[in-house]
Amino acid sequence: MHLQETICLGVAGNFAHHLEQAGELEDFKNVVTETVDAPKGIFPFYLPHSDSFLGLYSIGTDTLTLPSYEANAQVESEIAVLFDIVYDSDNQVIDLEAKQFTTFNDCTIRKEGAKKISEKKSWGVNSKGIGDKWIAIDSFKEGGVMDHYHLCSFVKRDGVVHPYGVDAPLLAYSYFYTKLKDWLIDKMNTQEDFGPLENIAEHLKASKYPKQVLISIGATAYAEFGEHNYLKSGDEVYVIAYDIRSDDANFTPSRTKVILHQKVS
Repeated sequence: MHLQETICLGVAGNFAHHLEQAGELEDFKNVVTETVDAPKGIFPFYLPHSDSFLGLYSIGTDTLTLPSYEANAQVESEIAVLFDIVYDSDNQVIDLEAKQFTTFNDCTIRKEGAKKISEKKSWGVNSKGIGDKWIAIDSFKEGGVMDHYHLCSFVKRDGVVHPYGVDAPLLAYSYFYTKLKDWLIDKMNTQEDFGPLENIAEHLKASKYPKQVLISIGATAYAEFGEHNYLKSGDEVYVIAYDIRSDDANFTPSRTKVILHQKVS
């Protein structure tokens, strides 16, 4: 799918224990959330028409290119949802209509001294990864197709496959469905430039009020190998979303399974 005209945003802290494991809790120490389990905020990782580093389209499909410097890069296995954006006459976001979803690797470098989350998220072409197909969303609330999906990830290193992220149902996200959608709408309109966060309304304006937004809705917790091993050249990354009614957490393709497979260079 052609996403060059689509603003791409990520959700920080939408899954229990991920920020602690990633060593990023300190970044958000001054960010106050409405509830204990609420995500910390949203961040941009691709801004159409931007002259900044975020204007470079960074989403690959089969290759993950590490930075040329020592980067401490980790897979962040996520679900990405494509929404249509509905604006009012004042260009405030008033609705998000969920269309389809896929797997996503919001690969992140653990960069000391980064002022904004976005500085750890996009360093060049193929710094992100997106799955091999999209699944239509029949209803972005309980009772819909996403109820039945799990997300898992693996890294194959020297011929050995290691679980990288925990295998988790999508229903385990802290904020999901209507709760997540309402929260996203609020943040897109009101989030301020503060600490590691940025003013998203200003980014929407600078991006000429795009019709769609791709939201990576948050990384799952790490498995043992994922928590303690950064990516290296030669690794292979797998991020898999599978329907527990018909699929297993393996690399065998199926009509309902979404597999992101990247070779690390």
